[in-house]
Amino acid sequence: MKALLFDFDGTLLDTNELIIETFLHVLNEKFPGKYKAEDCHRFIGPSLKETFDELTPGETEAMIARYQDWNGLHHDRLVKHYEGVIETLHALHDMGIRLAIVSTKRRANIIRGLNVLGVLDLFEWIVGFEDTPYVKPHPVPILFALEKLGVAKEEALMIGDNFHDIQGGQNAGVRTAGVAWSFKGKAFLEQFHPDYMLEKMEDLIAIVKEA
Repeated sequence: MKALLFDFDGTLLDTNELIIETFLHVLNEKFPGKYKAEDCHRFIGPSLKETFDELTPGETEAMIARYQDWNGLHHDRLVKHYEGVIETLHALHDMGIRLAIVSTKRRANIIRGLNVLGVLDLFEWIVGFEDTPYVKPHPVPILFALEKLGVAKEEALMIGDNFHDIQGGQNAGVRTAGVAWSFKGKAFLEQFHPDYMLEKMEDLIAIVKEA
């Protein structure tokens, strides 16, 4: 295996509280008292465009702007680290494994999160929301990352915390791995039959050595 493609939110950085609190803020401004934290769980994973197209048709760009403003102000305070992520990314990089991000998040926000982790320099390519006309589970963002890395499908693994990542990898013809620390839970991810399930980030080291 030559390359690992990572989702970002909920996979490398725990942004779940940040995402939920941001949605609560902007939605309760628009619809006072309508949304509680548990109502926002389903918004973790899809792109902001998909979510606001559904919730506030005709106002998507304005709602995204409000979301981004509040999210940016509170980002560093509300994000958390996952155990073993930083150390494992360094170990994989030292092994010569090519690393990339494929996310529905905007690239600037991915870069900010990678800087919080201190691992931006380990990633050769970042595919964000604005880089392709489609988002996961469409295969295009994953295939675009592989093209930029110059790596064949058979030599790559897509890793993520939601069904978009697993199905996107499957649609692109690459192997997939779910993460047991997914906000939606290991059992939820197993329904989509990833090739691997990571109990901890360090499991990737054994996988790349065996694959």
